[in-house]
Amino acid sequence: MTIFQELKRRGLIAQTSREEEIEALFEKERVKFYVGFDATADSLHIGGLLQLITMRRLQRAGHYPIALLGTATTVIGDPTGKTDMRKMLDDGQIAHNAECFKEQMSRFIEFGEGKAEIVRNGDWFADMKYLEFLRDIGRHFSVNKMLTAECFKSRFEGKGLSFLEFNYMLLQSYDFLHLYRTKGVRLQLGGDDQWSNVLAGADLIRRVEQGEAFAMTFALITTKDGKKMGKTEKGALWLDAEKCPPYDFFQYFRNVDDAEVVKLMKMLTFIPVGEIEEMEKTLSGAEFNAAKERLAFEVTALVHGEGEAAKARDAAKSVFGAGRANDNMPTVTLAESDFSDGKIAVLDLLVKAGLCASKREARTTVEQGAASVNRVKVTDVNALIEIDGYAEVQKGKKNFVKAVRGRG
Repeated sequence: MTIFQELKRRGLIAQTSREEEIEALFEKERVKFYVGFDATADSLHIGGLLQLITMRRLQRAGHYPIALLGTATTVIGDPTGKTDMRKMLDDGQIAHNAECFKEQMSRFIEFGEGKAEIVRNGDWFADMKYLEFLRDIGRHFSVNKMLTAECFKSRFEGKGLSFLEFNYMLLQSYDFLHLYRTKGVRLQLGGDDQWSNVLAGADLIRRVEQGEAFAMTFALITTKDGKKMGKTEKGALWLDAEKCPPYDFFQYFRNVDDAEVVKLMKMLTFIPVGEIEEMEKTLSGAEFNAAKERLAFEVTALVHGEGEAAKARDAAKSVFGAGRANDNMPTVTLAESDFSDGKIAVLDLLVKAGLCASKREARTTVEQGAASVNRVKVTDVNALIEIDGYAEVQKGKKNFVKAVRGRG
């Protein structure tokens, strides 16, 4: 089985510019390819994880990954999938985010001479002269054609598209041209929502250099309803343990819909695809629980290490099995100032525990009968909770936090 065939069997490939030629390219030479990551936050999330795992698969197959940190394109912001302009970041924030990305990427890809590398597009755009860029690059782009691209079309028909964002496709395309010229990169990969941008880069190389370059996009991680996966009650599914603790990360995958288990195993784990396909033939009933636990462990181990994955698994078994709080559960420490006469209001407790974003949300949670403390449902929004040592605070069936009462 070739690496291209494996990517297809795992459901990873969404679109290609010339499929047969790309497959042949992977077989006849060591392919230099790149994936771009705009440094819009200080951590990657589940979408970035899919790209890093795919880069790792290709590296293992003998190919050469280049991770492009968008220190220039982040300044503009990609309009793809956005209903409004991204928040503008300053150079310091972008540089910090890029360094965070670099550390996370190093867990998946082996960087070093002859193995893989990281580049920053700010290095070649910093001294770029705008008039020369328009003359040499802008003339190859048709505004009419650009407006038909989904990345622009949805915004243009909605709140409108700024001229700043309209430049994004040109910059991303130039990235591909620059890497083609300087490093011999012939393939750009990206999420399927980036198809128009990725294809435009390959087309620019053809127009400017009369060279052969290829475009390929990954399938997006979506639910059975077609919505992007990766949102938790606390926000995005970040790879940073400070932003999304390993326990929460584990629980996300442990609780996915039955219909998503096999798909996610294929896309996000290194379990042999043949083994997954055999499992798929017989998977039913209670077997889904074991499959979900394996999925959660494998993905958590990739991101946080096997030790943290084991702790998260054991904590989940403790909570949902024995019904006792575990040291590996997500934990929050309450200050004495949070208490009055030794008690804390249930609404405050839910907010302090991070289970609700506001008292309003906490009130709704209690009124709907979805709040419990030490496995006892709380239905009074004015209830005062006494905590001696710690309490197990619960929202719904699957969200638990160990609230510890601090002393002093």
